[in-house]
Amino acid sequence: MKITDHLKYNDKTLFSFELLPPLKGDHIDSIYRTIDPLMEFKPPYINVTYHREEVVFKEFPNGMLKKQVVRKRPGTVAISAAILNKYKIDVVPHIICGGFNREETENALIDLHFLGIENLMVLRGDADKSTKRFISEPDGHAYAVDLLKQVVDLNKGKYLDDESENKTPTHFTAGVAGYPEKHNEAPNMLSDLFFLKKKIEAGAEFIVTQMFFDNQKYYDFVNACRNEGITVPIIPGIKPIATKSQMSVLPQTFHIDIPEALVKELIKCKNNEEARQVGIEWAVEQSKDLIRNKVAVIHFYTMGKSDNIEKIAKAVF
Repeated sequence: MKITDHLKYNDKTLFSFELLPPLKGDHIDSIYRTIDPLMEFKPPYINVTYHREEVVFKEFPNGMLKKQVVRKRPGTVAISAAILNKYKIDVVPHIICGGFNREETENALIDLHFLGIENLMVLRGDADKSTKRFISEPDGHAYAVDLLKQVVDLNKGKYLDDESENKTPTHFTAGVAGYPEKHNEAPNMLSDLFFLKKKIEAGAEFIVTQMFFDNQKYYDFVNACRNEGITVPIIPGIKPIATKSQMSVLPQTFHIDIPEALVKELIKCKNNEEARQVGIEWAVEQSKDLIRNKVAVIHFYTMGKSDNIEKIAKAVF
């Protein structure tokens, strides 16, 4: 079922969440342990992130360093298939520009189409950690809007090989990311909204926001989008604080603000257990406010652990 249909045919706020593929070598049971406690809240779909390769340097006894490329979290397509098989609910795999060329992207999309998956999150992805800036693959995509256009082309039966005899159209509904506090590479919010609208015009049908800790930033973002003529659903993304260090790590990594009131409570915490409880309580109040304002769905970032998300969901759904 299309995400847009899930939102259209429900009259109450839905619960959804996002999974990280486990580190290479881990078992699928680690995914199930994250999902199982959250199934009582009847998520209509589950997102599965995609991760690019990373560059690591292996040091030899003589002191020489060797550059190696590794993919630490593979398995998005396989995990999507496993979730479909076990839970019989919709899956929203992420596809990204970083680390993939157009042919690799097309092959992944074909695999997802074979599985009967109808929804995607289309993202540029993070920069390579070794370069600190985004560099596309040869014959890859530099921007999410270009990746989105490839998805839309495939929906029209337009494949990379013009001479292919079989050109079955796919049927993907694509979502894209939105940034209530603007993308860190955007010079200002107006520019960020301009390029977001380009993605909607290219065929994106819903938006999922980056995490935020001040709901007013989300409401202002929605209003700004509407003023720019962006009319698609805008799904709020919530991530509860889980450790004291996230008070500084999250703003540095995701270029977001943490409200003064939340910072004051976190400073009082003696350990991570107390900080995790503060994060749960803050997210509960955020969620209750979003529900009062009749958002169609609240999307939670689990970051691989679901115990705090379960407590939040029990309090509000």
